Amino acid sequence: MNRWCVVLFCASLCLFGAGNPPARDPAKEASIEKQLEKLDPSQIPAFHEGTIAMDKGNSAEAERLFAQVYLAVPTFDPAPRRLGNLLVQDGKREEGLALCRKAVALNRSMENISTLAYCLAFPPKGKPNPKDQEEALRLLLTCRDIPPGHEADVLMMTAQISLQLDRLDTFKEATKDLLQYHPDLMQTHYFAAIHAAIDEHWMQAEREIRTAQRMGLPEAEVQRFLDSGVGSRSTGWRAMIYTLVVVGVWAGGMLLLFAIGFTLSKVTMRQAGRIDTTVAVSASEGLLRRIYRFVLNISGIYYYLSLPVVLVLVIATTCAVFYGFLVIGWIPIKLLLILGIGAVVTIWAMGKSLFLKVNLADPGRPLLREEAEGLWALTEEVANTLGTRPIDEIRLTPGTDLAVYEKGSWREKMGNKARRILILGAANLYGFKVDDFRCVLAHEYGHFSHRDTAGGDIALRVQNDMVKFYLTMRDAGQATLMNVAFHFLRFYNFLFRRISHGATRLQEILADRVAAQSYGALALEGGLRHVIRRGIEFDASANHEIKDAIDSRRPLQNLYEVSPGEGHTVEEDFQRAITRKTTEDDTHPSPQDRFRLVARFNSPRCEPRGGNVWDLFKDQDSITR
Repeated sequence: MNRWCVVLFCASLCLFGAGNPPARDPAKEASIEKQLEKLDPSQIPAFHEGTIAMDKGNSAEAERLFAQVYLAVPTFDPAPRRLGNLLVQDGKREEGLALCRKAVALNRSMENISTLAYCLAFPPKGKPNPKDQEEALRLLLTCRDIPPGHEADVLMMTAQISLQLDRLDTFKEATKDLLQYHPDLMQTHYFAAIHAAIDEHWMQAEREIRTAQRMGLPEAEVQRFLDSGVGSRSTGWRAMIYTLVVVGVWAGGMLLLFAIGFTLSKVTMRQAGRIDTTVAVSASEGLLRRIYRFVLNISGIYYYLSLPVVLVLVIATTCAVFYGFLVIGWIPIKLLLILGIGAVVTIWAMGKSLFLKVNLADPGRPLLREEAEGLWALTEEVANTLGTRPIDEIRLTPGTDLAVYEKGSWREKMGNKARRILILGAANLYGFKVDDFRCVLAHEYGHFSHRDTAGGDIALRVQNDMVKFYLTMRDAGQATLMNVAFHFLRFYNFLFRRISHGATRLQEILADRVAAQSYGALALEGGLRHVIRRGIEFDASANHEIKDAIDSRRPLQNLYEVSPGEGHTVEEDFQRAITRKTTEDDTHPSPQDRFRLVARFNSPRCEPRGGNVWDLFKDQDSITR
């Protein structure tokens, strides 16, 4: 604490000083008069009247009466003590101190010693003499050995004088005694506030000064104390502590979500092995799906709740770096400018990710009913078999896509009235058996039946907003390891991926079961093998053809009918894809796990059906062109 602050506090403390006489104790006065009665009973009225005059502020009358008692009974120490104190306050310092010393010589009582110390340390006019203060402090310290040893006046004077003399150890010891033995005094908490400020415990200092204010300390004194720097430092520390608490709770929440997601993933795979072939979704699996959806929604909401925390961390980190350079006395202007711009750009990117609207276009083109009447009829047949509403639109894409989604408002999706869309990649059509295809199609309808496509709006929005946040920072050059927000995005993407991918793996397992119950495990395995193989073959063939066409400077051939070329290991890639293990980053279980989980469904409800999917189209050439 600054020395000028200490002087200021001590000067103000004298206004309500520790030496002010407390309210007269009748029992103690009776004891003093009883002592005088033994020496000279005739002087009791004069001493009694002198005490009353002193308490009323009539010092002249009090001095006359106490002088009379002192002359009559010179061994009665209360008379010179009170007379000496009055003389010092009236400006007769030397005469008064001599009488106070006389009282101490007669009786080394706590009252006599503390009165002498007060008269030495707190002259009514002018500044106190350091030598007198030193003597006063020595006298007060001797009071420790005089029972009861913890008088409030003595402790307060000890604290005040030791503070003025910069005897901080003595001051702190006296303050601790005040807190222990006199916690109900306003001065106790005033000194405790100074003690805390000296130790740079700013929040405690503010609490103590506020306590003193409630107990009678003038508001002006409180404000002067806070304005010395205690108030601003306390506010800063309070803000830092609150920030750390919020960040700690926030980080704990993310870790909790991660632990829940990890546990749910393990439970999902364990539960999937306990197959009941008579139902599409068991009671325990239904509960697990509801838990997953709840956790996924909470995780999505938690992302948006995290953004203000990240914003505060970005600002706090930048300010901390600025402050650190100020402390060491080196100000790298260029570096600080970069950090400042980075913080502003990060905050701007955060806001942009929330309000930037991205128009999502439907993939591919619509497949008209007259282009593939047989395919449309097959989709309706599978829907009837599963007892669900058929798709409303088929969109044809050039690759190996095969998925479904719903399009419409949130209300339409929850009311099962949204438009159902099937995405079908043309590259998948080659060699795709109808029996296998309708089983895969049944899998996609399983998502509709389980309402997998009806929810997930929060999850999709979170994923889109995280991507927008990252891309905006990347374009501004702020997606670096020095950026707190970038680390948050990395971790939350990892966390959200763990939870959302676990949820989709469960959805895929249950959709597989729906398909296998109707069309059999062999048809589902055949369909999955075809889609995986065609994905590998088409990528290899298309890449080879495009590269060869560029090198040969010739037009492209039909990408669906060219071979991968020599040197391509399609079969090896296919075997690796089929036999790999499921990882936490997979949205689908691995193929071998999917085959294993439906292997018991070897008695399908529907009879096998021959033919290829391409046969369901009216004009194959127009589709491939």
